[in-house]
Amino acid sequence: MPAALGLVATVLSIAVIWPQVWLSCRHGRTAGLSPSAAWLAAPLNLSWLVVGLLIADPAQVVTNTVVGAGNTAVLAALLLARPDLRTGRALLRTASCAAGLTAVTAGCTGAVLLLGVAPSGAADVLAAVAAVVGAAAALPQPLALLRDRGQDLSGMSPVRWWLGAGSCAAWAGYGAVADQSLMALSAAVGLACALVTLAVVSGRRPLAPVVALAARRPRPRLAAAA
Repeated sequence: MPAALGLVATVLSIAVIWPQVWLSCRHGRTAGLSPSAAWLAAPLNLSWLVVGLLIADPAQVVTNTVVGAGNTAVLAALLLARPDLRTGRALLRTASCAAGLTAVTAGCTGAVLLLGVAPSGAADVLAAVAAVVGAAAALPQPLALLRDRGQDLSGMSPVRWWLGAGSCAAWAGYGAVADQSLMALSAAVGLACALVTLAVVSGRRPLAPVVALAARRPRPRLAAAA
């Protein structure tokens, strides 16, 4: 049972980010994406990747390697599309938690490699931090959508959120049967947030781009005969 759920969760998680990668990286559409959530996505994948390596869980390793690459691409597309997010003040506001999580991941890795800490102990600490941060990271996107119901959502892929809901459900089940309660809890929070986001995105069409109409040229008037 855990192996089957792990396989389903892995397949869904690998598929989940690519509709958004196509929309944001191929077409340059990022409207509606939360900068804080985008910044946290890749460091979270890195944290769970390290946890997977420490406990020898191939499902986590494969999933977070592939999905981390996709999340990094979406973040790059968002930063390229919005220069205002690259200012020092904006980075301090949106990327601080991501930097902190990366530092914790590096610290746990260093503790195992340099200090001889047991991999299982380091994995428990890192999984606890990643679970809490992961649950918190799922909140900015639905909260941003609920605060501003009229914002442009043309940069958000509904398919991505359908797959995300399925992925979170599968990981919640996998965590429960594999005795990884922190993973199950984090995935359950992610599932709730994905369903809220999906309801908002699917319930309203994205704003259509405004196309300027060509100005009408006045007709020449004929001079009256003398």
